[in-house]
Amino acid sequence: MYKFFYLLCFSVLVTSSAFSQEDKFKAVSVGFYNLENLFDYERDTTIRDSEFTPWGKRAWTEEKYNEKLANMAYVISQMGIDVTPAGLSVLGVCEIENKRVLEDLVKQPAIKNRNYQIVHRDSPDRRGIDVAMIYNPLHFTFLDVEMENMNYIFDDGDTLRSREIMHVTGILDGDTTHVLVNHWPSRSGGEKRSAPRRNKAAKKVREIVDRLKASNPNVKVMVMGDFNDDPTSKSIRSILNAKGKAKDVKSNDVMFNPMYDPYRRGLGSNAYRDNWSLFDQIIISPGLLDQKTDGYFYYKAQIFNKKFLIQRSGQYKGYPFRTFSGDKYQAGYSDHFPVIVYLVKKI
Repeated sequence: MYKFFYLLCFSVLVTSSAFSQEDKFKAVSVGFYNLENLFDYERDTTIRDSEFTPWGKRAWTEEKYNEKLANMAYVISQMGIDVTPAGLSVLGVCEIENKRVLEDLVKQPAIKNRNYQIVHRDSPDRRGIDVAMIYNPLHFTFLDVEMENMNYIFDDGDTLRSREIMHVTGILDGDTTHVLVNHWPSRSGGEKRSAPRRNKAAKKVREIVDRLKASNPNVKVMVMGDFNDDPTSKSIRSILNAKGKAKDVKSNDVMFNPMYDPYRRGLGSNAYRDNWSLFDQIIISPGLLDQKTDGYFYYKAQIFNKKFLIQRSGQYKGYPFRTFSGDKYQAGYSDHFPVIVYLVKKI
């Protein structure tokens, strides 16, 4: 714990009438990143992964896999270091095939020294893509994980086996903290037609958060993920009741969405047909807005859209620089930008 304090203790400016100019704070950073189909290159007959094999339509070889790992690790190594030089304390991820790809990822030279630990469970998703979390054990102590099933049954009897909601409980430098990692159903078939699936996921998240609040009104919860919905969508704005301004969080049934303001200003984490969306979000409970607490509270949020992550030319100039354009390998990063939330506490 002393080493943790040494790594994170530095002055940051927190604008609030509750503090004097002499107050000092330490900070932690928490992120989320859609890794865009981080598959290994071996065939798994239990899932639909044939396209990500050397003989599949994407000709996914060991060399490309290793390059993808290095690219993802480099992005993670850069996330948050402007404010927290030790890097991310917690990172939720989605679009990973299995635990093996995470084990290979955290061993990459760019982040190996951080000794990131893994929280992973296999998903029932038919393509085999999972949600997961990695964490720095100097900053976060893992306690428990629960998976919330999200299967959908349609009128014709067909079942959509979607990604589960991962609920991780741990201690973030003395603060008991709950992290819910999500990857909600896509907009396949159209936004309107697919919306009920995401609304169902939002209701499940709401149930989890309400259950946690019932036992502790000041509980600290971070709901993160690729929601395939924007901050203004019904699932986020109404069902999760996530407000875009902290001052509007006046009761315990409301959450705060720090990604609302960037979205309102036209920023996004992913693009489609020249339209930006902000599907990647980190939403927090009222317990993380209390600046009078002895523990961590919200400082600021960021879409991590550094220049090296942006496509520089061609049809998708200005978009996230992704691994594939269609089936053409580009050696990029991801079709999503990561997002970060910074928390601070007074020292």
